[in-house]
Amino acid sequence: MAIWRRRPTGEVVIHSDQGVQYGSDDWRRFCREHGLQVSMSRRGNCWDNSVAESFFSSLKKDRVRGRVYSSREEARSDVFDYIEVFYNRQRRHGHLGGLAPMMFEAASSKTSA
Repeated sequence: MAIWRRRPTGEVVIHSDQGVQYGSDDWRRFCREHGLQVSMSRRGNCWDNSVAESFFSSLKKDRVRGRVYSSREEARSDVFDYIEVFYNRQRRHGHLGGLAPMMFEAASSKTSA
């Protein structure tokens, strides 16, 4: 989705754990075709990938823990809403100076222009 909506340029790093989907030929080919650099945590070392681990911890704590979805589509829609509506636009991040990611990027683009 980030590639489709944001069309990133320059170096883009994709952090993941060692799940089988991230080691697949399809995933590696996708990353290569879109100029994405893969960053995979070492086995048993969550600190090696702390940004992704922090995000998934927030997702579980803020949204999905204890919920039972009636369908995969309902779960997909809820996670999409969490990321696109809440996490990126409203949730304030301490490491971004108390700004939501979209506010931080907007402020950063103004100062670099």
